[in-house]
Amino acid sequence: MQMRKRASVLCLLSLFLIAASGESGTQSSRTTAIVGATVIDGTGGPPLPDATIVVTDKRIAAVGPRSSVDVPEGALVVDASGQFITPGLIDTNVHLSVTFARSGPSKETAVKYWERNAELTLEAAQMQLKYGVTTVRDSYGALLPSMEVRDAIARGEVIGPRMLVAGNIVGWGGPFSVTFSLVREEGLSLWEEQINDAVTQGSGEELMEMYPEELREAINAYLDKGPDFIKFGGTSHWSPTFIGFSEKAQRILVEETHKRGLIAETHSTSPEGLRISVEAGVDLIQHPEVLAGREISDELVRQIRKREIVCSMLVNRWGGQGYQEHLEARKGAEARLASEESKAKKRGLKRAVKREKTSAERRRERALLGLDTEMNRRNAKKLIEGGCIVTVGTDNAPVAAPEFSRTPTGLRSVYREPGYGTISAIENLVELGMSAGEAIVAGSRNGAIASKGLEEFGTLEVGKFADLLVLDGDPIADISNLRKLRWVMKEGQRIDPKTLPTNPILYER
Repeated sequence: MQMRKRASVLCLLSLFLIAASGESGTQSSRTTAIVGATVIDGTGGPPLPDATIVVTDKRIAAVGPRSSVDVPEGALVVDASGQFITPGLIDTNVHLSVTFARSGPSKETAVKYWERNAELTLEAAQMQLKYGVTTVRDSYGALLPSMEVRDAIARGEVIGPRMLVAGNIVGWGGPFSVTFSLVREEGLSLWEEQINDAVTQGSGEELMEMYPEELREAINAYLDKGPDFIKFGGTSHWSPTFIGFSEKAQRILVEETHKRGLIAETHSTSPEGLRISVEAGVDLIQHPEVLAGREISDELVRQIRKREIVCSMLVNRWGGQGYQEHLEARKGAEARLASEESKAKKRGLKRAVKREKTSAERRRERALLGLDTEMNRRNAKKLIEGGCIVTVGTDNAPVAAPEFSRTPTGLRSVYREPGYGTISAIENLVELGMSAGEAIVAGSRNGAIASKGLEEFGTLEVGKFADLLVLDGDPIADISNLRKLRWVMKEGQRIDPKTLPTNPILYER
């Protein structure tokens, strides 16, 4: 513990020195006027050409046509003619800290870097900001280092997006547990057991076995530690999908979280498991389109819409590069299955026997063909068409250090990387049926709703924090122009994406 505290203090000191050294590439001025750009304000309204945005300190003081907005005397004037401005983006499901340590490269990364968790958390957060993500909701991670970085960013000691953190998924164990990763507790090393405790902070599997009043006390003890919202395991993490908490227990988790004025969300990935969570009063569902390979019912879609529950969806996986990878894999799987069937039809020395495939064989074949991916894509479309409040929640995570990976980063699965994955997800919303304007609203305004922060950020309106992106292309004409990021402003501070991360460890600047 003392070693961890010393590492934490040294980490924060080094981060403060990085920020103070001026290496961030930022510029600050009391009043800035950005003139001449087309403003897409994130409310869903039409773009405003040749506009002016006046930023005083951290907030938007004025926004409107250049002809009607006065630029204060002494303001720093930034000519953005020919450029486009959107709100800063919001990802409602990221994982910034070193936690995915089940086995292989992710475990090797955790072993090497655990004592530098705050540094890596900051780097992952800055990679989000590098791509224009100005707010993130970290829905599973190591709570203490995450809060450490969250608070350092909020105090202005270091550069990063606004962070909201949940810590552990309540009711699940740490990275080396049956509930999180199908790892049995027997035979764990002391280090693995300590990491489990460091992640769960008293909110693990034991909560699923409590009487109601015990659970009420336990969730309040966890809330006292300082998370910004609560995510609980309404069902198990893996198939077969078991219900984690009873409806009464889920109501307790939601009620106690609401008493603190915080968002309560669930991971519930079966039809009945999700229904229980919906009726328990959750505010947000993480990946509601993932339902154990089952189609989401019309009734469940109506319930979600009527209750105005936010749908944080993994759409970076169900379109674009992620879906193309699936299609390639399915083509190969179909060829393999056809080859095996052809071989089976060739008669050998023994007589042929016809038999039904076992249920296990059918499940393996379904997994090999990736049929759940196709159902998840259909469910995502159904939730969009059903008029639900949709945000992007990408499961972005650094996962593994490059020195432990056999596959160079930037090739396959880049759509899961911090920041980049968020852009991919917003692009995929268009592929799944949204207009570009609707996708921008999903990636900004709706994310602010999920963060319980719409009064403060998420749209470009007077009085709100000046979180905005300046782009060299029109994202309404082509949503992929979100990639043409010139610079970012977060709470009135102008940031050059090329300067991030400030202290590269796993990523390139």
